Amino acid sequence: MTDKIEIENVGQPGKTYRVDAAKFAAVRTAVLDVLPEAAPGMTVAEVIAAVKPKLSADLFPGGEKAGWWVKAVQLDLEAKKVIARTPSPVRLYKVKS
Repeated sequence: MTDKIEIENVGQPGKTYRVDAAKFAAVRTAVLDVLPEAAPGMTVAEVIAAVKPKLSADLFPGGEKAGWWVKAVQLDLEAKKVIARTPSPVRLYKVKS
């Protein structure tokens, strides 16, 4: 049985989702490593492409499901105000603490 953690979704305040802790942590670390600290940031597709090579083949064979996990991390980090997005086209960047 895998360990689970609860994550948030900026689009659904107050609601949480349980996900695999190891996969979430791996993608969260990779996303925060690749995102710039200022707007305009990176498109979601650019983030996924930059994150894939950083992921363990054990957890993500061939980068499988990386896009889904990047989106889950994005929505959680946005809810926690760690990252932000620009209006269309969506670009992501880290928020200064």
